[in-house]
Formats: sequence, C-alpha cells, structure tokens
Amino acid sequence: MIKRIELILSPKESHDDNFIFEITRKKLSLKKSDNLHIEKIRRSIDARSKSPRVNLLINAYVNELPKEQPEVKSFYHKVTPNKKVIIIGAGPAGYFAALELIEHGIKPVIFDRGKDARTRRKDLRALQQFSIVNPNSNYCFGEGGAGTYSDGKLYTRSHKRGDIDKALKILVEHGANSEILIEAHPHIGSNKLPGVVQKIRESILEFGGEIYFDSKVTDFIIENYSIKGVIVNDKEEHLADAVILATGHSARDIFFLCSKKNIHIEAKPFAMGVRAEHPQAMIDEIQYRQKIRDKFLPASSYKLVTQVNGRGVFSFCMCPGGLIVPAATAPNELVVNGMSMSRRDSKFANSGIVVAIETEDFKKILGEIYTDEADEIRDYFKKEYNVNELPEEFDGLLIQSIIEKRFFNASGKETQQAPAQKITDFVNGKVSSILNDTSYIPGVYSYYLENLLPKFFSERLKQGFIDFGKKMRGYFSDEGMMIGTESRTSSPIKIPRNKIDYQHIQIRNLFPCGEGAGYAGGIISAALDGQNVAKAIASKFK
Repeated sequence: MIKRIELILSPKESHDDNFIFEITRKKLSLKKSDNLHIEKIRRSIDARSKSPRVNLLINAYVNELPKEQPEVKSFYHKVTPNKKVIIIGAGPAGYFAALELIEHGIKPVIFDRGKDARTRRKDLRALQQFSIVNPNSNYCFGEGGAGTYSDGKLYTRSHKRGDIDKALKILVEHGANSEILIEAHPHIGSNKLPGVVQKIRESILEFGGEIYFDSKVTDFIIENYSIKGVIVNDKEEHLADAVILATGHSARDIFFLCSKKNIHIEAKPFAMGVRAEHPQAMIDEIQYRQKIRDKFLPASSYKLVTQVNGRGVFSFCMCPGGLIVPAATAPNELVVNGMSMSRRDSKFANSGIVVAIETEDFKKILGEIYTDEADEIRDYFKKEYNVNELPEEFDGLLIQSIIEKRFFNASGKETQQAPAQKITDFVNGKVSSILNDTSYIPGVYSYYLENLLPKFFSERLKQGFIDFGKKMRGYFSDEGMMIGTESRTSSPIKIPRNKIDYQHIQIRNLFPCGEGAGYAGGIISAALDGQNVAKAIASKFK
C-alpha cells in the first residue's frame, strides 16, 4: 500500500526523521507488525501563521518498498563521431544539451570563451579585489555560466518546459545534495556548484564528448542558409552537423556576429534596476516574526512585485544570507549581481529590484539618456565589432551599456566601487550622508542615484519601494540600501527559432538555446532548454 500524506510540522520536527516516522505510523493507524518506508517528496515553509510551519509531502510505503529508479547516467553510452554537434557555451544550457546528446548517441563538441571552473576563480578574485575585468572570464563567462559563481538557485516555474526532476537528478548524480530533490526552493550554493559542474564535464568527456576552454567562437561558416561549422579564435575551422548557440545573456559579440552574417535577431523586453541590501536578521524578523531566527529555519527570502505607471517593478534573484558581487564583462562598465553560499550564512540579504522594459519603451528611454556619452558607446560598438551602424534591434543593449558606463564613471576612479544610497534617501530625494555596511567587496560610496538612472526607472523604483514597504513592514527603512546597477537580468536581444524543430527561423541546423537566445531565465530553465534542443536535434538526425 502506498499513501501520499502531507504533514504540517514545526521547523524542529521537520528535521527529526524519527518523529516523522512515528507520526506517520500514528496517522495511518499502523499495526506494530506493519513495515513502513517513507519517501520525502516536497518540503516547503509556510510563514503566514504566527509561528512558521513546514509542509512536508511524503509517500508512505506500507509493507512494500519503493521501486529503485535507474540513474540518469545509466542511459549514457560512448558516442562515435558519426554525428557531431558543436555547442557554443559551457553553461547549463550547453552542458545539459551535451548530456542529452550523449544519451541519444550524438557526439557533442563544446567551445567556451572562458576558463574551467577552478581556473576561473583567479579572475573573479582579480575582479573583486583589484577591479581587473577579464572580458572572457568573469561572473558571466566561463565553465558553468553565470550561475556557477552567482548563487546556484534552482527554483523555476518552467514545469511545462521539460523534465525538472531529471535535471535535478543529474545535478545530484554529479555531487549536489539530494535535498534539492524535495525542497520547494532548491539551492546548491556558489561554493558547491563549481564542483558539480566539473563532474558534469568529466561525464561528458568520459562518454566521448569534447570540451575546449579559452576557445572563443569568432565566426560562423554558413552556406546556402545552412550553418556548417564555426571559426574559433579567428583561425581554427571546425565543422559539424549542427550548431547549438548557448552563449548566455551577456555575449554581445555573438549578437553583433549574427547581425553581420544577416542572421535574423529581434529586440526583446528585459528589466533593469538596482540591488537592494538589508540585514538578513531584519528580513527574518519581518518574514518569520521572530527576533532571533529559529535555528531550524533557513535564512528567509522574499518575493515582491507591484505595478507602477503600467510597468512591473519586482524583486529578482533574491539572495538570502548572500553577497553582492561585481558582474561586469568588459572594462569601463559597472554591473552588480547577487550570490549565496550553500549555508546562506552571510549577515546580509540582497535582491535585484528592477523595472520591466518593453521594446516600445526603448526609444523613449534613449531619447532621455542620449548624450555624447551614448555616441561614445555607439562608436565603441562599431569599432569593437566592426559594424557600420547599430540597427534598432540593439536599442535595448545600448540602454544597458549607457547606464552601466554611467555607474562606472560616477566615481571618477575607474574601479568597481559602486555608487549607493539608502532606500529612504533615494525616495525622499536626499544624498545619504552615511551608508550602511555592505557585503560588496569592492566597496561603495554615497551618490545621488537619481542622477544616474533615467526617470523611467527612478520614478517607478521610488513608488515600488514605498509599495514594498506596505507589503513587508520595515522593508522601506534606513536599514535598506540600494547599489547599482542591476542590468543583466536577461538578454535584451532574442535569436528567434521555430517552435517545432527549435532551428533558427532562417538558418538551418543552427539551434538558438538558453538565456542568450531569449528562451530561459535561470539555471534549470536553461538546462531544460538545452535538453529540449538536443532532443530536437536527435529527432532531426533520425
């Protein structure tokens, strides 16, 4: 007999397997002779009541055992080069696409402009401590992609996109804690995820795949509207039966390459704003209504959203017990992001607070911020990427770049120090005379952020913070500080593909994939998209 049961437990009870076992026996009125086996299915925290409770969904097996499920790795077999697919990018979309191809007997060959996860750490340290930006190795580029060293959250709503359980099982089989299989908001942590990523690399190599780092794809080989291969590092020619483009949301050179090769791209809505940082203890008190957080409860998180003047203002990539990190991908720009270690034990909580931008807003925002500074960025793009003009598809990217450069130039020091302001001072139009402590290692300095943000953002952010203070009493206070700029929430450009076969709408055998193509928004959604693209390729080959 199998019974699915939901238990409502105290935080302490939820960590006591013996208690869970006994209360389940009692709930089922089992005899002493009955054997019981418990399988945990889902665990979530309900903090709406006066005392937080834990909802635990279990399968109770009475006088029988659950069937053992085979490992995903058991379906992998050594591949041959009969069919070969080039994958551009070693992030979650690229790596999970590679594993899926191996499962279908197809050889993946991965090229990534960055470094392996271990070597990449040196460049992150140089960025944090000395403001040295390596354009090919940073928080966005390198093995594992942007999620490897910027949190490792696995929560997704993408249940219709693919097999989330399979993706999570792959992570567990490569070293992630099995708790991610049952947590409502699973998280690996930036200290643990690099090791998981390295083991995935080992699996790809073990079964016949190839992976090359420090290998930047600089050109596409296209004949008769069909991609035949790629050029790596301006000199190496590599041919394949198909190419998966999984380069992430910050690979601007790929967008320009697509434009130069007359590969159709489109402008896409995205969001921009700032990082808001509060003491974690304050967020815990608001959410759990406890002066001191119960030791059996995790650092609390929040999700906030409101509508201001027809556009959404919302929290993004909330990091409880986390840190704010510099996420620039080129010199002379300032971008911040959030991350958490597995224990989430920092004394700070941070989240992006961003404003949604529709493509119809681009011209209005550019009209507001277009200055000589914008002309400099246009000229830089033309020279850097060898183009004569910037088509209107690049308007969103131009907005990103102008604001990132503004925030970088604000200090006049050419460092990754970030301008900051207390949330209450920002709303009340005051410069902050004293700033709060921060987790941001390069450091912060006081600045009137309204002078850096277009009115489109600043007016909506002000009302957004007021609204959030009503939803979470205490959130809008002097203890909250905003640091900018949070600008890489997603790609401002989409590389369109057919819905059925996942190929580019114009170029055969080119498969746009993941965040950079506009089809994902996090580790798991990118992984699922990689799997789906690989399945489509396997189907095409058959």
